Amino acid sequence: MKEKIKLTQYSHGGGCGCKIAPDVLDKILKNNDNIFKHSSNILVGNDTKDDAAVYQMDKNTALISTLDFFTPIVDDPYIFGQIAATNSISDIYAMGGYPILALAILGFPVSKLPIDVAKKIILGAKKVCKDAGISLAGGHSIDSVEPIFGLSVNGKVDIKNLKKNNTAKEGDKIFITKPLGVGILASAQKVDILRDKDKNVAKKIMLTLNNIGFEIGKLKYVNAMTDVTGFGLLGHLIEVCEGSALSSELYFHNIVLPKCIDYYLDMECVPEGTMRNKASYGKKANNLTDKHITTLCDPQTSGGLLIFVAPKYENDFMLFLEKNALSKHTKAIGTMIAKDKKSVYML
Repeated sequence: MKEKIKLTQYSHGGGCGCKIAPDVLDKILKNNDNIFKHSSNILVGNDTKDDAAVYQMDKNTALISTLDFFTPIVDDPYIFGQIAATNSISDIYAMGGYPILALAILGFPVSKLPIDVAKKIILGAKKVCKDAGISLAGGHSIDSVEPIFGLSVNGKVDIKNLKKNNTAKEGDKIFITKPLGVGILASAQKVDILRDKDKNVAKKIMLTLNNIGFEIGKLKYVNAMTDVTGFGLLGHLIEVCEGSALSSELYFHNIVLPKCIDYYLDMECVPEGTMRNKASYGKKANNLTDKHITTLCDPQTSGGLLIFVAPKYENDFMLFLEKNALSKHTKAIGTMIAKDKKSVYML
């Protein structure tokens, strides 16, 4: 009988957990922007560590352009393609826009894996693109040591609805639209200790499109927005704090975690990316317990939207979330405060 392919065995990391460590990335990009100046049409470049680049096309409309790819986070190639596509498209929604076109990036070890595996990856991505109302219109492929897949996605946004990650205001209430813990569960799968009853938990999270971001973009009382991916909730929150020249208080008890997560933490199932994130961001937060570190620094793949809401409209936004089937996430997980010594204070 033909042996079943397990994609995660062909990669050193998985999903957004294979990102270059934040402190290393900072060194790579340091001073690069001083060499070439952006066009005046660039509304968002890489200087603010935002989700995508934004280019103004006319008085009212801007183009959002993003690129994301990674190594397998699940064994099934079709689901891997779906997750990679969902994750890539998320950056468009995280800026209040809607996607219009996608191109694929495929790295594939032709000598190690059957071609049918690559076909299934592409089919999974096409399914998600169809759900998002766009075409997967082409792409580029190479013969690589590990399987790699992702999308380059273009989107549009009404400039008045554009959401950035450096525009939060003091007093803003912080919300997130998905549970944390994806990296922990993916690691459990990779070392073959994921229980049967937990096999769909992370998959469900990662396959949920963040298309609610387009509607959130229309809400004037939302001051900032980003999505939570490879740098974990702590990393992406700190990016918002630093970009907005503020600090934050975080209510850990309001953060949704899968019910099964403690079981895997007791098994010491912690991704390598978690420790990289801790090394980069841990010193910028206070009173971090072991559980805080393993969950807040957990690299997320296709994670939720992190949203910053003017305090006067907190109840309005809670009602908005309830109406959009996000009732599990209606409690604020934190508040933006005046800039202090630390970026994040645990309460």
